[in-house]
Amino acid sequence: MTTAFTSNMFESIKSALTKQNEAQSSKFKDYLRTAAGNTYTVRLLPFKKNPDKTFFHYYSYTWNSLANGQLTTVVSPATWNQRDPIAEESYRVRRNGTEEEKAKASALIRRENWLANVYVVNDPVNPENNGTVKILRYGKQLHKIIVDAITGEESADFGPRIFDLSPKGCNFRIKVEKQGDYPTYVSSKFALPKEIEGLDEDDYDKVLDSAFDLESYVTCKSYDEIKEILDTHYHCKKDVEETETTDPVLAAVKSAVPAPAPRQEKAPEPAPKSAVDESIEDLLAGLD
Repeated sequence: MTTAFTSNMFESIKSALTKQNEAQSSKFKDYLRTAAGNTYTVRLLPFKKNPDKTFFHYYSYTWNSLANGQLTTVVSPATWNQRDPIAEESYRVRRNGTEEEKAKASALIRRENWLANVYVVNDPVNPENNGTVKILRYGKQLHKIIVDAITGEESADFGPRIFDLSPKGCNFRIKVEKQGDYPTYVSSKFALPKEIEGLDEDDYDKVLDSAFDLESYVTCKSYDEIKEILDTHYHCKKDVEETETTDPVLAAVKSAVPAPAPRQEKAPEPAPKSAVDESIEDLLAGLD
């Protein structure tokens, strides 16, 4: 006997979809977004539950799909010391590929990324973020500055102070400048010890307890799943279907993008950039 589709079933489906979209949007809001021409002031936070996980380091690929022009992102399994089909394809092309294949493979750039919890002291673009805990996503430029402050030449002046919420602590001033088509962060620096206005000693534990579990924000697809994404959006071997991204920032943004039109017989032209695509690229730009 076939069970009829009921209104209760539909409401359950709709509710589950709504919760999923809300969860993705919530994760997107957890990130601190930076824009060129502004300076953001934050205090780095240790991960109190497990200080070894204060930073999360991972690799990812981002390219415009050769099947439909939409932004495609994949977290590299190399993050967890696992086989990476995209890295294998890049290696194959470098060793034995034709000049045409090598030119095409230039789109498969592996980015190195880090995540860290920060207490926002001043966000000049979105002041409602002030006094909240956000996730800072950054690349090699900011990483070098942070490492120098912890273990490098600047460690004598800063060291543990960059994680201290008290007046003895040092703010991190993230200066975003434009260099050509991309932002640069090289002028960012840690400041002299300073009190965080409006933050009392009684608030310290509450702030530290608000830090996000960074590992939960980056997940990895299986080797076969990533291979399928590569076949669909790079080799164009399969009909295009909406591919779920494993990066929560991009997943949240992509949920707002209309589904692509059915694939045409001829090779499609890249889709024009939308405001959503540009906001994603702003997030990713400068990570190298």
